[in-house]
Amino acid sequence: MKYCQGPDCHTYKTQDRLKGPKGNKTYQTRRRSSMYYGSGNFCSMNCYNDWAETFIDKAVDHFGRTTEPKHLTEDNAWRKSFDWDSSYSNRTYVMRNGITKETRPLTEAQYDDNNYTLNTGE
Repeated sequence: MKYCQGPDCHTYKTQDRLKGPKGNKTYQTRRRSSMYYGSGNFCSMNCYNDWAETFIDKAVDHFGRTTEPKHLTEDNAWRKSFDWDSSYSNRTYVMRNGITKETRPLTEAQYDDNNYTLNTGE
């Protein structure tokens, strides 16, 4: 079980947040086995947005603020993709260049391998 990371989660008045014995109840931060928002850290979009409003500038500064534009070039525009045949029963795996639209075939194992990169130095 883990707690929602929303800084104001305990202030939302819902029945599942109301805890404690009769006469001594308090609203508490939600505790769940799984959360569905913000990579599993927040119980709702409200809590996710509360966190972002409070901490997003600190987080961006900590991990690195973008200070100049990034560029998508022919060399770094390769992305894994797949196409279906006309009956939608078989997939064809490819690397597709987002700029040139060129495709190169992949095996299913290469597609599934998160460390596989296309050798563009051919």
